[in-house]
Amino acid sequence: MDFKSPKIMGILNITPDSFFDGGKYLRIDDALHHVERMLNEGADIVDIGAYSSRPGAADISLQEELNRLIPIIARISTAFPEATLSIDTFRSVVAKEAINSGGHIVNDISGGNLDEEMFSTVAKLGVPYILMHSRGNPNTMQRETVYNNLIDDIILDFSKKIKLLHAYGVKDVILDPGFGFAKTLHQNYELLNGIERLKILGMPILGALSRKSMIYNLLEISSADALNGTTVLNTLLLTKGIQIIRVHDVKEAVQVRKLVNEVNSYN
Repeated sequence: MDFKSPKIMGILNITPDSFFDGGKYLRIDDALHHVERMLNEGADIVDIGAYSSRPGAADISLQEELNRLIPIIARISTAFPEATLSIDTFRSVVAKEAINSGGHIVNDISGGNLDEEMFSTVAKLGVPYILMHSRGNPNTMQRETVYNNLIDDIILDFSKKIKLLHAYGVKDVILDPGFGFAKTLHQNYELLNGIERLKILGMPILGALSRKSMIYNLLEISSADALNGTTVLNTLLLTKGIQIIRVHDVKEAVQVRKLVNEVNSYN
């Protein structure tokens, strides 16, 4: 996958309690229809998650995550063999089973913090790894928002983990600065303002802020009404040269990419 043009990652949440679309795609047929729609609208990657990471989300067992995830991955990879599937999990066992069932990328919201076997597992699997910045877990992360300097601290944390990943033999790393994870509302906007500084690390960068609380809390609306705000902020991400945006609304993101690419074509 090259990043001459930014990639659109469409979200498939197979959870009952995700903050925006929890419960909509628990049935395999509903999940397949949603994947088909996202691919038809132009998604380059489908990101599949079975464990809600919203603040205060309920913990589920390893077996429950596998039970939700593996049958759907197998069906999607059969129905859409050309689709690139990203697996949203912080558990190394789930990552291994999901990749062996048809997944292609591991997307770890904990950045290896919640499973010490994750880095070595990804290395053995030989797949790309999305390294997200966070602290704590979904129940504690919003209490861990004190930084010396937000972006400097994120860069330092990433640098240490990239070195460790390379030592294990992980070759392809994508960086996600973790909007909404262990960051206050205003820290999210500070991060967005300076996100291009992460380019010093030499890795592709993923921006995931679709319908998040940083949008709907600031605008005093609901996540259901946050598409316009999402589109505005995704436009900012793309004008700053971010290579992947993770979204609930693929059609609108593809339109944003087309418009930004047209503007950039005159540089």
